[in-house]
Amino acid sequence: MKARWKAQAAATMVGSMPHKDRRQVIDLILDQVPEIPVWPQLSVFPPEQMMVQYLEGLPGLKFQDGKHFIEWNSPRFDQELYAFYEEYLALESETMDIRASRFALGHETGLTFHAFLEALRRRQATPKALKGQVVGPFTLLAGLKDQDDRSALYDERLCDVVVKHLAMKACWQVELLKEFQRPVIIFLDEPALAGFGSSAFISVSREQVDRLLREIVETIQNKGAMAGIHVCANTDWLLAFQSPVDIINFDAYNYFDKFALYHQAFQKFISEGRTVAWGMVPTSDAQIIEKETPGSLAELWLSRVESLLSETITVEKILEQSIFTPSCGCASLPVAAAEKVLKHTGSLSEILKGRTGKPNP
Repeated sequence: MKARWKAQAAATMVGSMPHKDRRQVIDLILDQVPEIPVWPQLSVFPPEQMMVQYLEGLPGLKFQDGKHFIEWNSPRFDQELYAFYEEYLALESETMDIRASRFALGHETGLTFHAFLEALRRRQATPKALKGQVVGPFTLLAGLKDQDDRSALYDERLCDVVVKHLAMKACWQVELLKEFQRPVIIFLDEPALAGFGSSAFISVSREQVDRLLREIVETIQNKGAMAGIHVCANTDWLLAFQSPVDIINFDAYNYFDKFALYHQAFQKFISEGRTVAWGMVPTSDAQIIEKETPGSLAELWLSRVESLLSETITVEKILEQSIFTPSCGCASLPVAAAEKVLKHTGSLSEILKGRTGKPNP
């Protein structure tokens, strides 16, 4: 069996930041989480908001009265759908360069991504890995509506289009990040999965969600990258554990006890060499951010992780297969608080690296 990549308690961040100065925030990220830096989504710019950023290129997409929706009942939809699949199949058969495809981030949506690439070149960075992200398929489908205000999640045709669209958006990032000859990680940001199983999604089956995630994850992996999933609240964690994802990222500050209910699935996940990204640095409240320190967060994590140990799953083994992150994105925070979260995340990682039993390369 191929040896899996080990994070060794490195730090990274969850996509979003509140900054307006792209170069400033990217340099901050490269300074504070240099082992697994990530391009930030700067949602202060409307084209970089989590869902909007990944809509470009969808067949039938229309913007009206301040809202995006899919107009599938228009004459142009079938033509656009045909063009979409034609391009997708060309990429699948490798007869087209994805960098010149409809799946590339556009000028406005891709400004921060390209600024990140430029910073990596400028600084000649050699990180442990590079991280990118796309909005997850469940979240985009749950939020995207058609012209009759019906969720795309309940339209099989739109489900297929959105999954393939996001898979190619992810592969486009992988292709460009490969320039730096480092492992690439693409996270699926799935906040809507916190509502899975509730009355809002009563008719959505586990099998449907698994299919949505599996197709994208396997496409990313076939491209030679690792795939992670981020859920910022509680969910049915078996969905993630039983999926083929390489990394699970969750809000470990607020929901550790819920996650720990799945301790057997967690132990199997770790025994398979996969990785958990612990969102241990709080992001929901500036007062809580101010109260906690990297030291207090390290002690909190060490005390909680005891409930997940076994004879073979030790703290040291877990740390070898751990990443530390903020609990969620920081876009809603004041800039100073967001920067403190990022610094705490890097410092927390440094504290816990000493427990891995191996020197950090």
